[in-house]
Amino acid sequence: MAPDPLALIVEEKPRGPRFLAIAEAITRDIIRGRLTPGARLPGTRALARELGVHRNTVDAAYQELLTQGWLEAVPARGTFVAQDLPQGMEAPLVVPVPDEPAAVRPALAFTDGAPDPKLVPDKALARAFRRALLSPAFRAGADYGDARGTLILRQALAAYLASDRGVVADPARLLIARGSQMALFLAAKAVIEPGQVIVVEEPGYPLAWEAFRAAGAEVRGIPVDAGGLSVAALEAALATDPRIEAVYVTPHHQYPTTVTMGAARRLQLLELAQRHGIVLIEDDYDHEYRFEGHPVLPLAARAPSELPLIYVGSLSKLLSPGIRLGYAMAPEPLLARMAAARAAIDRQGDAPLEAALAELIRDGEIGRHARKARRIYRTRRDFLAAALSEHLGERVAFDLPAGGLALWLRSQEVPADLWAEQAGQSGLVLLPGTRFALDGPPPQAFRLGYAALDEAQIVRAVQILARSRPR
Repeated sequence: MAPDPLALIVEEKPRGPRFLAIAEAITRDIIRGRLTPGARLPGTRALARELGVHRNTVDAAYQELLTQGWLEAVPARGTFVAQDLPQGMEAPLVVPVPDEPAAVRPALAFTDGAPDPKLVPDKALARAFRRALLSPAFRAGADYGDARGTLILRQALAAYLASDRGVVADPARLLIARGSQMALFLAAKAVIEPGQVIVVEEPGYPLAWEAFRAAGAEVRGIPVDAGGLSVAALEAALATDPRIEAVYVTPHHQYPTTVTMGAARRLQLLELAQRHGIVLIEDDYDHEYRFEGHPVLPLAARAPSELPLIYVGSLSKLLSPGIRLGYAMAPEPLLARMAAARAAIDRQGDAPLEAALAELIRDGEIGRHARKARRIYRTRRDFLAAALSEHLGERVAFDLPAGGLALWLRSQEVPADLWAEQAGQSGLVLLPGTRFALDGPPPQAFRLGYAALDEAQIVRAVQILARSRPR
């Protein structure tokens, strides 16, 4: 039996593509409960007749919602509201016009580069987690585990890093942490004595700085240019400050500017670190998200064995910020100190979650998810770039990043802080350059994390951004 007419309320004159307005109307009805999980939607031809649009328009709306996880297609049966809806659902943004100061304005945010939690392979993860909970080893009530994390996940990660990143990782030299933030803190605890210095990129990642300070380090910034961390500036600092013990870098996609450190500079950095006997802390936080060009291997894949290098990564960026799982690879003496520090504050990790993620890595689910996510995020990156060019043109500048989940937007002639303040008054949260400055002058730019926004939200966010630009 065919489903009843949908009776959607679609914006008459949408500011973006028509198919996105239809997709948003369906999403809105799911959120408010009018369309319940499992409800069957009309076929594309029937809904197109009802709305007076071309069938391809409805098909594009359905495809967008299938991609986001709001709908699911059942072969030979039709399209249905997903039984397991995306988490973190929020009501669609109501964008006010200037004459409507009382309109509802829930915040729409460009994040720092968080992934879209709606894309998490939650069904596969839930099945794997349930199997882990019901496994004989877990039900037997085994004693506390290894502070480095479960062996099964360390083995799976070692194989994954070798095949995906060219990193030869011994499971005995891997430590599983509750997110990369914990891994960075443990790295600093293993390397630094009070009063010693960790050099960081500027602009850079403030949460890493806080982790290093909490471990007792003094944090000193080294400027970033179009090629990433300035090795020349680092060499000058090493010549004048003997307290420098470690260097923290994000060479794959520099945080926040997104630039990739080139091969020549990577070799210079490795040679400089080896010559001065300093520790490199490499944060490879979003390696999976490379959209163009050949894969860029981490420093850890090229570093000589005698160079003390701590390689930090995260599965949270690949899955969801709510899944707190990071890891670190380090030489045995450093890893032993990291494990001892971890045991003092957190006896062990989440064994069932670690076992579940090991299963997803081994059976290829993580790889399939990464490929799907890359396709979606690349489309959203290109959509954001096109929207910025259309609505802001030469008033801003940006380089299309080869990967990552954010875009570094440079403001032309307008203070970024003032622009962010005015955008916030219209319901758009921005991260201006002041958030990423340590000691130097803040860059007049924004980090636009786009991955968690669908195309309709990107259109609205860019419209607010353009409308709120100071005159």
